[in-house]
Amino acid sequence: MPVGYDGATVAFLRRELEASLFKIGSLEKENHELKQETTRLKSQITALKAYDLERKSVLWKKLQNTMDEPPQKPKLHIDVPVVNKPNSCYEELEPKPPPPSPPQWLQRRVTAPPPPPPPLPSTPVGLKAVRRVPAVMEFYRSLMKRESTYKENKNGVTGLVPVTYSRDMIGEIENRSTYLSSIKSDVEKYGERLNFVIREVESASFTKISEVETFVKWIDGELSCLVDERAVLKHFPHWPERKADALREAAFSYRDLKNLETEVLAFESYPTQVVFESLRKMQALQDRLESRISGVERTREGTSKRYKELQIPWQWLMDAGLVGQIKLSSLKLARECMQRITKELDHIRDRDMLLQGVRFAFRVHQFVGGFDTETIHAFEELKKIGSIIKSWIGD
Repeated sequence: MPVGYDGATVAFLRRELEASLFKIGSLEKENHELKQETTRLKSQITALKAYDLERKSVLWKKLQNTMDEPPQKPKLHIDVPVVNKPNSCYEELEPKPPPPSPPQWLQRRVTAPPPPPPPLPSTPVGLKAVRRVPAVMEFYRSLMKRESTYKENKNGVTGLVPVTYSRDMIGEIENRSTYLSSIKSDVEKYGERLNFVIREVESASFTKISEVETFVKWIDGELSCLVDERAVLKHFPHWPERKADALREAAFSYRDLKNLETEVLAFESYPTQVVFESLRKMQALQDRLESRISGVERTREGTSKRYKELQIPWQWLMDAGLVGQIKLSSLKLARECMQRITKELDHIRDRDMLLQGVRFAFRVHQFVGGFDTETIHAFEELKKIGSIIKSWIGD
């Protein structure tokens, strides 16, 4: 024993050293997780840049194809076509086709106001009841002892670098007579068809968000033959741009959330996979889920008000609708995590693994607002073996 130190002091210093080492290990793990998240974001940004470049490449090829045609004298004024002019999506020399008929689901639509939507479940989250489990918070705090201080990752992610072209190149593209001729040709050729689409968008009213998906696909199909959708539609002042954009936004957001829900529900933790790798994937998936739902909730009030005004279904944005169902899907991740860790702790008394499991369970509990019966059972099994480890390592 060192001179000047009694047994109690040495024991106290040993405990403080162990606590410091444990805290350093935890901070290193969190730093590693932040680095992985930064890598993921950088790869996502790279993918977005590649997609942006691909879109510009497609437009450039389309413009080059139109440039190969004999040049025509550009005209500064383009008249809006008379609806009696020939209209066809194929050959101008063909006889005038009959007016386009709407899809069957549009033909069946009645002019009377739609019936009110069925009452939504009154449960707080989705279609399933959950309840608070105070034991989750108590066990979490007893293990952590004090709230961990998380520092924001200050390593900023470089934003997208805009693709720039020379002024001469932009001017050449914009002033090409073939491009203006293509716009004029589309205005004249598809004028009647576009007027029909305009009327359908203006009068569209839905009770289900899935109907919006179908309608948006139909719109995109009707407009796909245009050389430049925005440029052509500028010659139709009554084009309901605000409503069309809102319909596309709603359809995309709904499909994006449904795909995320499917991915979460399909996740499985295989015994052959390393436990920490499996936990990392669960946490990354939960990160995406929370980030997406957080974005919806931040703008939900304004978005739902706008959708109501434009007769677009909005109930799926609420906790009693799709958003609540997606929150409930994260309960599966919590069960997978706790069940996997419980099995591992049967063989290895690993305190760090126990802490990760309890921390993740607490995170999902707070996000959803409680646990269902199955998740409560998984937590009780983890707590049972965790209490043994806790008594073994001491408080």
